[in-house]
Amino acid sequence: MFHQVVAQHKEESGVNLPKFYKNKLHFGFALAYNKTDFRVHTVKNSALPDSVIDGVRYGMKTIYTKSDPGFAIGIIADFRIHEYLRLRFTPNISFASRNLEYTLENGARDSTKVYKKSVESTFLIFPLELKLQSKRLDNFGAYVIIGGGYTLDLASKKKGGGGTSGGANQLDDAIKLTRDDYFYSGGLGVDFYLQYFKLGLELKLLNGTKNLLQKQNNIFSNSIDKINSKMVIFSITFEG
Repeated sequence: MFHQVVAQHKEESGVNLPKFYKNKLHFGFALAYNKTDFRVHTVKNSALPDSVIDGVRYGMKTIYTKSDPGFAIGIIADFRIHEYLRLRFTPNISFASRNLEYTLENGARDSTKVYKKSVESTFLIFPLELKLQSKRLDNFGAYVIIGGGYTLDLASKKKGGGGTSGGANQLDDAIKLTRDDYFYSGGLGVDFYLQYFKLGLELKLLNGTKNLLQKQNNIFSNSIDKINSKMVIFSITFEG
C-alpha cells in the first residue's frame, strides 16, 4: 500500500489539476477580443441602380466594409460526453462596430460622393459547440471546436449613420438590418493547467447564415443582394 501511494505521488508530481476532467460538468468565464465585419454580396454590374443627387445622375462605384475592434464577456458551461469530447454552452455579450462605405460616381467620372454608415451592435450570442481535445501532455492540451448558435442584436433598433459627404445621416433610413441571425462556428485553442484553474487561449470564426438586409427602395439598399455577418474572436478562458 505504501509503495502504491509513493508511485502515485511520483506519477502526479508536477501535474496540476490531475482530476480536472473527472467531473461531468464544470463552469468558467471568458474575456474576448473580437473583430466583426460584413460579407456584402452586391448585385450584378448590369443591375446596379443609379440615383439623381443635386440634379446630377450618379451610379454606384464601390461598396467597402471595415471592421473595428470590440470585446466580449461570457460564461462557460462544459459537459463531458467522452474522455476527449465536450459539449460547451458559452453565452456571452459582445460589443462590436463595423462600417459600410459607398462611393458614387457621375457619368462623366469627374465627380464622386462618399457615404458612410457606422453600425454599432450589442450582441447576445448563444453558441453550442463540441470541443474535441487532445490527450493531455503534463500541463498542456490542444483542441478544436465546431458548432453553431443564435445571435440577437440588442442595438438593431438604435442604429444610426455616421457623418456623410452628402448631408448628415444620409444612410440612417437607407440601410436597415435585421435583429436575429444564426451562425456556424469553428476554431482551435490550447489549454494550460495551472495550480488552481485551467487557462485557455482560443481563436474562433463565426459565420452568419441569414441575410441581414431589410430592403429599402434606394440606391444604397438596391445595390446589395444580401449582407451576412462574420466575426473573429480571440478568447481567454478561465475554468475551475
